[in-house]
Amino acid sequence: MTPTHLPGPVAIPSLPEQTRTPPSPTALESFNSAPADEILRTLRTCLHSPRWAARIADHRPYPDVDSLLAASDEAAYDLAPRDLAEALAGETLPVLPEGVYGAAHTALDAAHAAYEARFGHVFVICLDDLSPNEALDHVLAGIRSRLTNDPEEERVLAAEELRRLAKGRLVAHLRGARP
Repeated sequence: MTPTHLPGPVAIPSLPEQTRTPPSPTALESFNSAPADEILRTLRTCLHSPRWAARIADHRPYPDVDSLLAASDEAAYDLAPRDLAEALAGETLPVLPEGVYGAAHTALDAAHAAYEARFGHVFVICLDDLSPNEALDHVLAGIRSRLTNDPEEERVLAAEELRRLAKGRLVAHLRGARP
């Protein structure tokens, strides 16, 4: 069966791995010693903000993973509205799990359209620690509940979700790094 894609730029990150093994020290060493252009490309896959990526890359080497993740958070908190808009614009919708039925696509499309019409940017939500069976319901509930926010409140929430996504993606990169 071919995976189904939803149209539109709703950002639903890949579901987290079931096992939570901490990154190895060699992964951090690889991160710290990677060429600048390579690490910038990698960081831009974690958060689509060149300013955030440059800030993280420029402060290498990090003594430990916690320091790297703290720097990631700090850089994400410091995103200017333009940087936030750029990061939101880079988010895309991944493939939904097999078996998701057509009515779910319709509901998600409608909720996304309403959200984007109200706020002028894609919906982002971090799904870390959720099972694949809970993800779609969580996304739909999140969009519907956040539609009641005022634009400034939603900008703050979207920035927080981007921060959480970046952190999770950074950890995933470190887990996948080769010694």
